Amino acid sequence: MKRRTLLSNGAALLALPALSQAAAPLKELRLDYAYYSPSSLVLKRFGWLEEDLGKNGTQVKWVFSAGSNRALEYLNASSLDIGSSAGLAALLSRANGNPIKAPYIFSRPEWTALAVRADSPIQSLKDLKGKKVAATKGTDPFLFLLRALPTVGLKRSDVEIVALQHADGKAALEQGRVDAWAGLDPLLAASELEQGSRLIYRNVAFNTYGFLNVREEFLTQQPDTVRRVITQYERARKWILANTTEAARIVSEEAKVSLQVALLQLKLRTDLSNPQPSQEHIAALQGAAPILLSEGLVKPGTALAQVVTDLVDTRFAQSVIKAG
Repeated sequence: MKRRTLLSNGAALLALPALSQAAAPLKELRLDYAYYSPSSLVLKRFGWLEEDLGKNGTQVKWVFSAGSNRALEYLNASSLDIGSSAGLAALLSRANGNPIKAPYIFSRPEWTALAVRADSPIQSLKDLKGKKVAATKGTDPFLFLLRALPTVGLKRSDVEIVALQHADGKAALEQGRVDAWAGLDPLLAASELEQGSRLIYRNVAFNTYGFLNVREEFLTQQPDTVRRVITQYERARKWILANTTEAARIVSEEAKVSLQVALLQLKLRTDLSNPQPSQEHIAALQGAAPILLSEGLVKPGTALAQVVTDLVDTRFAQSVIKAG
C-alpha cells in the first residue's frame, strides 16, 4: 500500500510541471492578418492587442495569411494560435483532422464570385464547360466553384481547375492564361474596377462566413487570452462600422489596392452585424457540407454534422459580445 501511495504521489508530482506550464503567462501570441479580414488589419494597424496583452508581458506576432488554406495550414502546424478563414474551409480542415474551434465570426462577406475578362466570350456559368478556371484549393472560392457548377448541371470534371493562390489566379485571368477565376476580395474587386473583369456568377449564400479559428489546445490552456483577442476584435468591428471610409483606407494601404476597391469590399460586400456564432452558422455549414463528401474532399462516411457542432463554438464569446 505504501509503495502504491508513493507511486501515486510520484505520478502526481511528475504531472505538476505540465500543469504549471499550462497555467504560465503566455510569452507570445501568434495570430494572422489577412486582406479578407478587415478587422485583423485594423487591429494590426492600431496595436490594441499589443497594448492590452503587453500588460501581462505577452508579445504579439502577426503572420500574414494569403488565403484560408494558409491560415489553416499554419494552425494545423501549430505555428499559429489564432487564424482567420472561411467557414466551409474551416469545416473541411477540421473534418480532415485539424483540431480547431471557431468561437467568433469576423464577418459575413460576399467575398467570392466567378470572374472572366472584360473581352471574354463567356457570358454565364454554363459557358465554363471545357474551360480553365483558377481557384485556390481549400478556400471559399474553390468550394464556391464546386457548389456553383451543379446549379447548371456541370460537374467538376467539366472544367479544368488550375490550382493557384488568389493573387496568382487574378494575374492568370488578366493575362489570359485561364478563362475564369474564382476570385477573392479585395483582389476580385480590384480586377473588376481596374481591369474591367466581369462577374458571371454571384451567390451570397455560397459565400461562407469569416471564422476566427483557435487551436483547441490553445483555447483550453489560454481561455482568457482568447477572450481578450475577441474583445479587441469586437472593438475593431465597431470601429469599422463607425469609420468605414477610414477602415477602407487601412485596407487600401495594407492590401495595396485603391481606396475605391477597398470601399467596394467594405461597404457593399462585408456584413459585420453578427459576430456571435449561432445556429445560423451551424445551419449554413450543414447545408454546404454535402459538397465535401460528394467531391471526395473528406473520407467517405465522415459524420459532418458532428464535425460542424464540434467546430462552431456558440457559447465561448457570448459574454464578451454582450459586454461590448
